Amino acid sequence: MIRAGIIGGAGYTAGELIRILVFHPQVELVFVHSESNAGNALWEVHEGLLGDTSMHFCSEYDLESIDVLFLCGAHGKSRAFWKGQPCPAGLKVIDMAQDFRDESDGYVYGLPEWQAGKIAAAEKVANPGCFATALQLALLPLAAAGRLHGEIYVTAVTGSTGAGVKPAATTHFSWRTDNLSTYKVFNHQHLLEIGRNLSRIQPGLDAPIRFIPMRGDFARGIFATLTLACDLDQEAVTALYKDFYAEAPFTWVSDRPVDLKQVVNTNKCVVYPEMHDGTLVVTSVIDNLLKGASGQAVQNMNLLFGLPETTGLKLKASAF
Repeated sequence: MIRAGIIGGAGYTAGELIRILVFHPQVELVFVHSESNAGNALWEVHEGLLGDTSMHFCSEYDLESIDVLFLCGAHGKSRAFWKGQPCPAGLKVIDMAQDFRDESDGYVYGLPEWQAGKIAAAEKVANPGCFATALQLALLPLAAAGRLHGEIYVTAVTGSTGAGVKPAATTHFSWRTDNLSTYKVFNHQHLLEIGRNLSRIQPGLDAPIRFIPMRGDFARGIFATLTLACDLDQEAVTALYKDFYAEAPFTWVSDRPVDLKQVVNTNKCVVYPEMHDGTLVVTSVIDNLLKGASGQAVQNMNLLFGLPETTGLKLKASAF
């Protein structure tokens, strides 16, 4: 059994991670740390866990007692965590924040559809951002074929859980419901990691991304549409995508328009490439808490320990 520990266990992504690990056939969850909830039962914070586990949040932990550590704190806290203590030899680490997505300090960027081999050989993995996952999976086949040229226009809508568990004016139910809004237009933090990675895949890339993120009036999921020039016809572009993802267990290429309910509550990404007179429109949908966060982290853990990527992640979509 893989012995796992979690630091920063009170947020949405940690709650989803616990839900997966509790039922993972090859994992023993040893501790879940939370400074603010120490002593409380996990289900008292993550109420969906009632009846699934009797574990309590802890204030103390032993890194020597586990095989893999998940860091689920806010951005910036992962670097601070390691400044206060050494990493035991042999401990594998999966960071859920953005601290090491530049692959500094020996971390490997954890997008399995791109770097499965490097992840499997790594000790430390930096889990991608949620928007970054949806957008990169929409563009990877084109970048790998050297076909990203000119501006890329993106509009992507995310659910309220993407803003985290801490209440804010734009996550309050009475503001969010029946409402839409934009934020961080052309300036979202995930653009940095997307551009950096695509440039590694397609050297000399000159394809600026004009990204408009939007807040949706739903709890979870990302629905992204990307528009760019492309000189392929429909048959060729579909074949390009299907060939690229032929061995990917969680990314699927659709032959018809897609919707969020196909992926919510799963670790899937579904992409739909559609040609219109020299313009390619790619729709990409994921669950921001699963393929965009905790599900992908477990997928990376499976790779680290030589398990099939799908282990513990055969989740049913919330179709209705």
